[in-house]
Amino acid sequence: MEWEGSIIRQLKWSDTIINREGKEKVAKEIAAKMKDGQVIGAGSGSTVYIALIAIAERIQKENLHIEIIPSSQEISMTCIQLGIPQTTLLNKKPDWTFDGADEVDAEKNLIKGRGGAMFKEKLLIRNSSETYIIVDESKFVNRLGEKFPVPVEIFPLSLPYAEQELKALGGRDITLRMAKGKDGPIFTENGNLILDVWFDKIDNDMEHKIKSVTGVIESGLFIGYYVNILVSKSI
Repeated sequence: MEWEGSIIRQLKWSDTIINREGKEKVAKEIAAKMKDGQVIGAGSGSTVYIALIAIAERIQKENLHIEIIPSSQEISMTCIQLGIPQTTLLNKKPDWTFDGADEVDAEKNLIKGRGGAMFKEKLLIRNSSETYIIVDESKFVNRLGEKFPVPVEIFPLSLPYAEQELKALGGRDITLRMAKGKDGPIFTENGNLILDVWFDKIDNDMEHKIKSVTGVIESGLFIGYYVNILVSKSI
């Protein structure tokens, strides 16, 4: 028996989607990669949302049997809304994963996490043999940290200690990410806080240095991961 409520059926993306036409074009490329019976990891953000719409259309037209492993509650609810079956990392391994990014450098290193789901996104990438990162031209940078701070997910009680240690690593202008739709800070789906940390220099070991701080759950640095970059050009 299905619920009679309409909240999930009427869900819409919470913000304006920039370069929607360009993202829709790349979304069709992502949907075209699907093969019947595959399990696919889905990151977070508006790019992933649009790709899921294209995936749902192909599933319905071709009667494909596809399962999605979502990286967030938001993406999970989108799958429910679109009628896409879901599974978890506890019982399935993704054949491949797709996601977006906030910054990409020349070596395909990434900053991710403006949506606050970098922990699960990183799990999906680590469990996938192939990952596609969808970005527009504005996301390319000469160095990581050029346009955006590094998101760092923090266990709440470690906040003062983590701030001290992140400063020792060269972090500056460290701020607690505040919510827009509620009073107070954002809490991740893991029940943690997010610090946004600016770095003037990010070396290849910075991801591991940040992760070694007691109380840090994960960071938005993705350095040295094997990913394929797909560019959604402005239309």
